[in-house]
Amino acid sequence: MTTETPITPGGLAPDRQDLTHRPDLATTTGRVAPVRARRPVYLDMLPPCNAGCPAGENIQEWLRLIKAHDEERAWRQLTADNPFPAIHGRVCYHPCEVACNRADLDGAVSIHSVERYLGDLAIEKGWTFKKPEQRSGHRVLVIGAGPAGLSAAYHLAMMGHDVEIHDGGDSAGGMMRYGIPEYRLPREVLDAEIGRLTDIGVRIVLNHNVTDLAEEKARGRFDAVFVAIGAHLSKRVDIPNQDASRMVDAVSFLHQVGSGEKPMIGRRVAVYGGGNTAMDAARVAKRLGAEESIVVYRRTAAQMPAHDEEREEAEREGVQMNWLRTITDVGDDLTVEVMELDEDGKPHGTGRYEKLEADTVILALGQEADTGFLHKLPGMRFKNDVVDVNPSTLMTDVPGVFAGGDTVPSERTVTVGTGHGKRAARQIDQWLRRDESYPAPKENVVGFNDLNVWYFGDHMRRHQPELDPTQRVNFDEVVKGLDDSQAHFEAGRCLSCGNCFECDGCFGSCPEDAIIKLGPGHRYEYDYNKCTGCATCFDQCPVHAIQMVPENTPIESIPGAGNPTPGWAVRPEPSPAVYGPEARRNVSGGAARPVASGDTAPAVDTTPQN
Repeated sequence: MTTETPITPGGLAPDRQDLTHRPDLATTTGRVAPVRARRPVYLDMLPPCNAGCPAGENIQEWLRLIKAHDEERAWRQLTADNPFPAIHGRVCYHPCEVACNRADLDGAVSIHSVERYLGDLAIEKGWTFKKPEQRSGHRVLVIGAGPAGLSAAYHLAMMGHDVEIHDGGDSAGGMMRYGIPEYRLPREVLDAEIGRLTDIGVRIVLNHNVTDLAEEKARGRFDAVFVAIGAHLSKRVDIPNQDASRMVDAVSFLHQVGSGEKPMIGRRVAVYGGGNTAMDAARVAKRLGAEESIVVYRRTAAQMPAHDEEREEAEREGVQMNWLRTITDVGDDLTVEVMELDEDGKPHGTGRYEKLEADTVILALGQEADTGFLHKLPGMRFKNDVVDVNPSTLMTDVPGVFAGGDTVPSERTVTVGTGHGKRAARQIDQWLRRDESYPAPKENVVGFNDLNVWYFGDHMRRHQPELDPTQRVNFDEVVKGLDDSQAHFEAGRCLSCGNCFECDGCFGSCPEDAIIKLGPGHRYEYDYNKCTGCATCFDQCPVHAIQMVPENTPIESIPGAGNPTPGWAVRPEPSPAVYGPEARRNVSGGAARPVASGDTAPAVDTTPQN
């Protein structure tokens, strides 16, 4: 007895069904042939990682270039937006990875570790920035040599302006040098990346506190000013019986250590506060010999402003956490009151008290920028002790004076400051040149549900090696970098959300041969004389680089469509004259994703998934 394979209405066995959509023959307007009601268009969408990056990096593009083993071009693409990849790869809290669509598949791409790999490789290879040949004739003063000021100086210098930084510190870097401990950011890495700025003509004047901005601007004949002073002042709290010999603010404490000093702190240290600075202070105290380092925080772990990874690393190193506690008295021992949360989650005292022994109390209750010198400037406005600026332009109410970083209302991180510097540089450039040529950023972000995830195989995230907690007794770097193979594998995990990488899926699936392949790096175009609008290409595109639209929709009205040349969705970039033709090609994309041979992990796994 034989068993016959059932045949579907389409004439094929179930495991070989033709999935091609048939045109709707009922859609006619008095013509013999069917009329196409919709048509496919190719898109260049904004990847969620790019959209989530405070520094505005074109992450998807430099990952593509690393995947293709074109590391130097990848570094130049990255540094067109952010001149400090080795720094950011270590200290950024990588919101790009929170946004990464692959997080919903098998784990976000480890973007920060690949960025660090690229930054470290550039230092090892001695890659440098190319100083622009054309000069604008304009002079710009930057006040503050932290991440925002250094970033602005870099971008302004690359635009052809003469830039001078004035900073009150002994060395450039701001809180990157005096606030972030060396076990997180080695000073040789910081010095190497800052050092490139002087190579392109940025002049850094140290040990120079600006006290009168108008006079400083006039004396130096500056055409514009960017104020980017860091939050170096610790907020104080009134605690009864304060003993100055036992109390120190966290900023001063970390500054001392960052300057090479080793303050005497005793056997037991209490850190009062719950932010990232508190975590750094507590971990540094352990490295300085404290047997016990105790964080006192008046809320719960879930309410702590410190990033989870900072708290977790502190706990791994033996830092103790005293939740729902607040210091009420500093006598021979600390008196702490037990707190409890009300129904709104706010802490309130219970009237119950405990004693806590501590040789040193480190106050980490927040920081402020010293904006006193700006109050002398007529027309300058303030909001909650920070400078009030136009959120679109970062200009103050004083023409030609811009502000960013810790000086304005914002999240106080290195990456946000770096992004402010880049934005301010572009706005200053526009203001000086009276030029409005910068294109608007793309807003059309590709979400996870836009992707055809069945197309992708599992490629698990690579993790960076770390020092064992028992070895963290000095300031040696805790987190290590990826090796070459790991970095290339991780770059290959990028899904290329919203941007064609020439997988040939649409080309091979079109039943009408309506797709024209333009050759490597040039993608495809449609022959609408053949296209029936069946949407087969749309259904199989893994990355949502194709959209079906009503037939008569103007191309310019379709978000992400209408790109005259192949390119990658990216935040707005300066005109070609700003960076030069070669760098501009890197910024705008140029060629689409090539298929490189011999790669460890494909950008898209074409193996059918069961």
